[in-house]
Amino acid sequence: DRPMAQTFTKEMARNIFYGGSAFFFLLFLALTFDTHTALPDRDRREVLESDLGPTIGLGKKVWEDNNCIGCHTLLGEGAYFAPELGNAYIRLGGKDGIIGFIKSRPKDGIPNRRSMPQFNLSDEELNAVAEFLKYSSEINTAGWPPNREG
Repeated sequence: DRPMAQTFTKEMARNIFYGGSAFFFLLFLALTFDTHTALPDRDRREVLESDLGPTIGLGKKVWEDNNCIGCHTLLGEGAYFAPELGNAYIRLGGKDGIIGFIKSRPKDGIPNRRSMPQFNLSDEELNAVAEFLKYSSEINTAGWPPNREG
């Protein structure tokens, strides 16, 4: 019996390296192909603001004009200061919950606590933001955010 070090040759190491490299390269190609074929069925096509309709388009404009993304994330993009809003429509109980929450914000915020300010949005703007967040909640995000709280 020879020790293990003498039976493991350079040729065997080279074969393991090339075989492993080929295996993982083929695995990478297979996973890339699988992702490439799954995404068109899962994702919506790129949506232009004009395609959203006037209400959702206005909600998106209010979202941008008030820099909501400066504190919140939407589908994982934005700041992590305040909760994720991709599931706010579900989490807050629908349109009325969103409108009620935004309207209930104190004028000067909550003392000694970070909180959302009162933006004094009109009823039309509140409805539009709620519709925009409803639209956002319906996007297939493959399980994002990972928990209900965002």
